[in-house]
Formats: sequence, C-alpha cells, structure tokens
Amino acid sequence: MSDAVWLSQSAYDRLSAELEELTTEGRRRASKAIEIARAHGDLRENAEYDAAKEEQGKMEGRIRQLTEMLRSAKVGEAPQGDTVAAGMVVTTVDADGDSDTFLLGSREDRPEGIGVVSANSPLGQALMGAKVGDTVAYAAPAGTFEVKVTAVRPLEG
Repeated sequence: MSDAVWLSQSAYDRLSAELEELTTEGRRRASKAIEIARAHGDLRENAEYDAAKEEQGKMEGRIRQLTEMLRSAKVGEAPQGDTVAAGMVVTTVDADGDSDTFLLGSREDRPEGIGVVSANSPLGQALMGAKVGDTVAYAAPAGTFEVKVTAVRPLEG
C-alpha cells in the first residue's frame, strides 16, 4: 500500500503556505499564549494554561500531518484517460443501483460539491486501475461490496 497522496498544485501550494504559517507565526502565538497563561499562577488549576497547551498540541499534530502529506504527495495535473487513478473523479453504481461520484484522492483538495475517497482506502485500492464497465469488490467492516465503474474523468480546476 502506497502512502503517497495525489494533490493538485493549488492544494499543494495552499497546504505548504499553511505549514509555513503554523511553523512560524503559529508557534509564536502558541508560545505567547502559554507564557501569558503561566503568568496567572498555579498551573494545577489554570484552565487557560491547559487550553493553551491543548491548542499547541493540536497545532503540532497538524504540522506533523502536513509535513508527512507534503513529503509524500504526488503533485500536478489530474491524470487523463479512462483508467481509474488517484486524482480522477469516479462514478460507481452498487448492487442496489445507487450511484456515487467522488474524487479518488485527498480531502485536502476540497472539491466543491463532491465527496472524496482515499486511494489508500479499501474502495480506493480496489478501484485503482479499473476501467469504465469494470466491477470491483472490496472488503469493509460491514462486509464485502461490489461496485461497477460507470464514469471516470479528471478533476477540473
């Protein structure tokens, strides 16, 4: 299983800017908030200090997440063609006839009005390399499911 995630250039640029802001101004703001909270006295009963430390922890977690994602990202234009790949918008239909359209990629791309399925998820892995008309099966916690690929297209914009 690959840990690489497909990102459009705009998403990569936005996430890089977020990481830069968090590692510079974000860390300075967190340190200042902790310093101010410490000045209020006893740390054992200091809710402001606890809240500042918790926010700092969340920010450091996001920094780690962004660092790893950007390190392993495949960046560029969405793939072309009729084969399912990360970065493609895929439409499937299940055994009940329910249709679903989603980006096979990263939620960080934030496509408007369309869901996202990770290429590393069971469904994403089953779809990789499939073509329109192919039926794929994948295992999920609720059982094994089959979907038929009915359309594949690149993500616009």
